[in-house]
Amino acid sequence: MYETIEVVQDARGVATLWLDRPEKHNAMSAQMIAELTEAAGTLGQDTKVRVVVLASRGKSFCAGGDLGWMRAQMEADPDTRSREAAKLAYMLQALNTLPKPLIGRVQGNAFGGGVGLASVCDVAIGADTLLMGLTETRLGLIPATIGPYVCARMGEAKARRVFMSARRFAAAEAVTLNLLARVVPSEELDAAVEAEVAPYLDCAPQAVARAKALLRSLGPRIDEEVIDHTIAELARCWEGDEAAEGIAAFFEKRAPEW
Repeated sequence: MYETIEVVQDARGVATLWLDRPEKHNAMSAQMIAELTEAAGTLGQDTKVRVVVLASRGKSFCAGGDLGWMRAQMEADPDTRSREAAKLAYMLQALNTLPKPLIGRVQGNAFGGGVGLASVCDVAIGADTLLMGLTETRLGLIPATIGPYVCARMGEAKARRVFMSARRFAAAEAVTLNLLARVVPSEELDAAVEAEVAPYLDCAPQAVARAKALLRSLGPRIDEEVIDHTIAELARCWEGDEAAEGIAAFFEKRAPEW
C-alpha cells in the first residue's frame, strides 16, 4: 500500500507508523509527505486504533526535507511551489490534530523537518546518542511550515536559542528545550515508549480524543491563517538566491558563498 512508510498494528490497537526510507535517512520526499497525510487520516478514522507510535527505521529518525524535492521546487513555477509547501504544511497539521495519542520514538538524528515531526507528537522519547537541529538556514531556507509546531512545543524564548542558528544539539539539551520528554539509552527506548503507550489503553478512547482536541484549542493558535502564512514564507524562500546557492553548495560538496 505504501512505499516510503509502513503501518503495523498490534492486537491492542497500538499502531506504529514507520518512516521507511533508511537509505535516505528518512528524508521527506513528496511521496512520503503524501503517504504520511493519507496514513494520518486513515489512522484517525480507525476505531480499532487506540495509540499511534511515530518511529523510523535505520540510523536516523528524519533528516528533514529531501533535498532533491527542495531543488525541484526552485525550478518550478510559483503556483507549484506553493502547492508543494502546502502539502508539507497540511501533513504536519494532520499529524498534529490526529485524534489519537501520538508517541514519538526518536531513535536517531532529527534535523529540520525531523524536528517538526517530533514536535507534532504528544510525547517524544529519544535515544541518548541522537543529535537534533533546525538546520534550514544553512541552506538559505527557514523552518517555515514546521515553525508553528516547534514554537508551540518549545515556546518562543527557548526556540530563539536554536531556531535561526542551525546549531546542532544533543539529546540532553533537546529535553531542556522541550522537544523530547526524556532520553534513554538506545536499548531502553522501546520500553520507554511502551511506558507512555500503556496508560492510554485503560482510558476511554473518545474522552482521550476530546481531551486532546480541547488542549489543542487552548494552546497557541495554529489555524488556516497561520499555516497559509508559513506556506507563503517557505515558497518565497525557495524563490530566493540564498536557497539556490545553499542547496547547490550542498550537492556540489562545497561551502556556500556566505
